[in-house]
Amino acid sequence: MDVKIGVAESGRELTVSSAATPDEIEAQLATALADPKGTLVLTDDKGRRVIIPSARIAYVEIAPADGRRVGFFNA
Repeated sequence: MDVKIGVAESGRELTVSSAATPDEIEAQLATALADPKGTLVLTDDKGRRVIIPSARIAYVEIAPADGRRVGFFNA
């Protein structure tokens, strides 16, 4: 899954590729947002952790990961 997180007062968004299901990510998000001083902790496909303070989360988009295309397109 690709998770895009908008951070308040930042023009950029964070993108994390995770092996978690959308329901697991949504549950983690709900837990983080329940506590204004909490954090959302996501682990990407390579085992790196991304930690975002819940008060700074503007939006979250959860979508299937794009299949990487290799090769050339012939019309």
